[in-house]
Amino acid sequence: MSAKVATAVQRETCTKTVCPCKARCQAFRAEVIKRTIKNHKDIEAAKKAVYVAKRNAEINGDLYAEADPKLIVAIRIRGINGVSPKIKKILKLLRLRQINNAVFIKANASTIKMLRLVDPYVTYGYPTLETVQKLIYKRGALKINGNRMPITSNCMIKKALGDKDIVCVDDLIHEIYTVGKNFKEVNNKLAPFKLNGAKIAEKNKKIHFILGGGFGNRELLINKLIAKMN
Repeated sequence: MSAKVATAVQRETCTKTVCPCKARCQAFRAEVIKRTIKNHKDIEAAKKAVYVAKRNAEINGDLYAEADPKLIVAIRIRGINGVSPKIKKILKLLRLRQINNAVFIKANASTIKMLRLVDPYVTYGYPTLETVQKLIYKRGALKINGNRMPITSNCMIKKALGDKDIVCVDDLIHEIYTVGKNFKEVNNKLAPFKLNGAKIAEKNKKIHFILGGGFGNRELLINKLIAKMN
């Protein structure tokens, strides 16, 4: 049998059989699509539940108090020359080692207390789903073997976080935004986001946001700042 004939026979055999690698890839894509749809439905259901509760409260003449935000995004805006070791340690614990670094933080009594102690050096607030998505899609990176590796594929996430049932970017976004049960492990695997230079005048960095400055709690207005820095 000539080489050309052998090659033709081999190609015909390959077309008749399904490549195991290709089958696995197709199955993984189908799983990612299924998870994306499920995550989207979960978030929409939560929004609908809040809307229904507000409407029922209005009908009954009651007041509806929304739950406190569970997720905070913090950005470091100032250097730490000449500050106390305590401030340096808190910024290190928050993983805000460099100016213009941003991190997600679970909102609880201890983290809010830490943020208040380092108020003059950070600005923070409550991110929307859109902000979380844009940060992770554009600047998301994982810490792998001590190195910062930009997120380039779902396979990369599955390899790093598959044991936490996080196999794709949408799973990662859902876990962060909803502050799921594996939030701590997933968030620690995410490297701090490196944003563009803060659009805050140097003189305003020493004034609280409430007084027209740059540092402190911006609540939902943090999303506007991140949109400029992302």
